[in-house]
Amino acid sequence: MSRYRLRPTPVQQEALLRHCSHARYVWNLAVEQNTWWTPRRGPAPGFAERCRQLTEARADNRWLAAGSVTVQQQALKDFAQAIANFLGGTHRRPTWRKAGRHEGFRIVGRRGTAWDVRRLNRKTGEVKVPKVGWVRFRWSRPVPDGVKSFRVTRDRAGRWHVAFATVPAPVPAPGNGAAVGVDRGVTVSAALSTGDLLHAPGLTVKEAERLQWLVRKLSRCKRGSTRRTRIKAAIARVKARQADRRKDWIEKTTTRLAREFDVIAVEDLNIGGMTRTARGTTDNPGRNVRQKAGLNRGILAAGWGALARRLEDKAPGRLVKVNPAYTSLTCHSCGHCAPVNRESQAVFRCAACGHRANADVNAARNIRDIAVGRTVTARGGRAVAQPVNREPQPDLLSG
Repeated sequence: MSRYRLRPTPVQQEALLRHCSHARYVWNLAVEQNTWWTPRRGPAPGFAERCRQLTEARADNRWLAAGSVTVQQQALKDFAQAIANFLGGTHRRPTWRKAGRHEGFRIVGRRGTAWDVRRLNRKTGEVKVPKVGWVRFRWSRPVPDGVKSFRVTRDRAGRWHVAFATVPAPVPAPGNGAAVGVDRGVTVSAALSTGDLLHAPGLTVKEAERLQWLVRKLSRCKRGSTRRTRIKAAIARVKARQADRRKDWIEKTTTRLAREFDVIAVEDLNIGGMTRTARGTTDNPGRNVRQKAGLNRGILAAGWGALARRLEDKAPGRLVKVNPAYTSLTCHSCGHCAPVNRESQAVFRCAACGHRANADVNAARNIRDIAVGRTVTARGGRAVAQPVNREPQPDLLSG
């Protein structure tokens, strides 16, 4: 997806919001209809049948007929694809869409034709949206030729974007045979086996203080009030700034790794399970609920999942996921594995050979060696990496 910042006029914003509400209304009707059908009642209607029902609904409801049939039919097509993905086991079941949170719609050219996109000047372009007209957007980079579909979205901060459906070409491999290991963490977002420590940018001190002040202010607002809506929008703008910085850092970091290394090794982590919230109630408060919530926020703020996902997109076939077991406890120099080797969060000191290094860098080098060994062996050659002990050994200096 090639995404650009959309700049609609106030009148165009009202028309775009109507498109969003129509697409969300049609989607939610399809969700409700799909949950009603059971194997005993027979199969749920398909895309063609739902389009016929949409035609009847547009004839009976003037407000629905005033919208774009292209937007509404595409919402049904997106739902049909979501159901197919769910039945295929690759995605979750499609759920309800909520106003203010799911604002967007997709436009597809009829019979495979491309929609109109034109450039006005060096920084401005226009895209034609049905029943809205030409809407300007920031021309931050060239739009790919022959775009047949695009999606218009509005985030919680009130910003509009247009994303053209294109598949970017992967970053070519440098061909130097170099490999790098990446250890993801909370204090250090990404530690490389080369010794580099990369940190995902976040909010400044003043921005973080403002966010805390807004959150406290929100807790005192009455639900449904105008003041609460205004404060929620302010919170969304602050968080959007943080998300933009994190995304920019991820894009630049993954492009750099894909350009400089032939093999990129990361840990095979179940991030969804790791960030599952610890639950507690008044009667049963649980243990370390607040600490677990803070850890979850740190993991998500570091962009672990997005980093691996963008590496897969930019370096297909060159990303190797390894088992993270004992990589942070094993000495890269001698292979000794013991819990006492991890002297602190940042310091690794081997109890056997005395090797001292940054703990994250030491883990990244173990990840790299495991990946290189697997890669070379899979090609039929000789494994050049040192084997990493999988079971922790007793401390040689104790007792």
